[in-house]
Amino acid sequence: MGTVTRGTTNPNRLRRMDRWIAAVHGAELRRAEDPVAVDLGYGAAPWTAVELLHRLRTAAPRVRVVGVEIEPARVAAARPYERDGLVFRHGGFEVPIPQRPHLIRAANVLRQYDETEVAAAWERLCARLAPAGEHTRGGLLVEGTCDEIGRRHVWVALGPEGPRTVTFATRLASLDRPSDLAERLPKVLIHRNVPGEPVHAFLRDFDRAWAAAAPYASYGARQRWIRAVRDLAAHWPVTDGPARWRQGEVTVRWEALAPRGWTVPPSRSAAERPSAGRAPSGQKGRPDGERAADRPLSFRVET
Repeated sequence: MGTVTRGTTNPNRLRRMDRWIAAVHGAELRRAEDPVAVDLGYGAAPWTAVELLHRLRTAAPRVRVVGVEIEPARVAAARPYERDGLVFRHGGFEVPIPQRPHLIRAANVLRQYDETEVAAAWERLCARLAPAGEHTRGGLLVEGTCDEIGRRHVWVALGPEGPRTVTFATRLASLDRPSDLAERLPKVLIHRNVPGEPVHAFLRDFDRAWAAAAPYASYGARQRWIRAVRDLAAHWPVTDGPARWRQGEVTVRWEALAPRGWTVPPSRSAAERPSAGRAPSGQKGRPDGERAADRPLSFRVET
């Protein structure tokens, strides 16, 4: 189920996404009795699936990877690369494996679909994830877009209950300003980078924080990025910390960047839904439910 994509791929292209998954989801994979990850739409060559297995096993040595492609010829071409812990199967969004996977990675897949098709694809894939339980948040769907050599990448992380976070990741030496990442926004957000939409406000504020952090450039792009994100986190619900910022990443709660008109999926319980006018526990928020798109921020350089 799905549409054949262009299949463009390159070795090491998805390294930023893979490293993030290993760091933030590795514990869930280790706890699973039989952890299975799916590389959905791996493309014309199997490099990304081979690399995913290698990177995930640094965090969860028992994990298995299944590469899934809708084009039968690509599956046949990938079969010689099968090995212990790695197989390839023909299929699409139905994810044709008997287990409910603990991870589905869908990189550069939905960008070739219409924006109106994203919600249905997310719903179908989230329904296939391993369920949440007493000691687990369940499986993880990571869906996003990157450039041809993996220098700039933006992805949404979703659980069985729906979208959780949005992560921006970049090779800092290649960055002029944070809004350069706009061209790699996932399909659900790329057409919403216009005035009045939260993602546009976020990138606007990120550029202002980056400009205010210019004095830190003398210590390198990494220090400038860390300072800019630290300022940004005073106004936006950033969920990670300096250990990830040093990698050229920042992760923000989905609710802060969701397109206007987006509603919380009905499957989410009331306890999981952020209350209007109140940030989730331990995170920054805005009084009276004010949204970032309604109020520009200013930043200053501390001397």
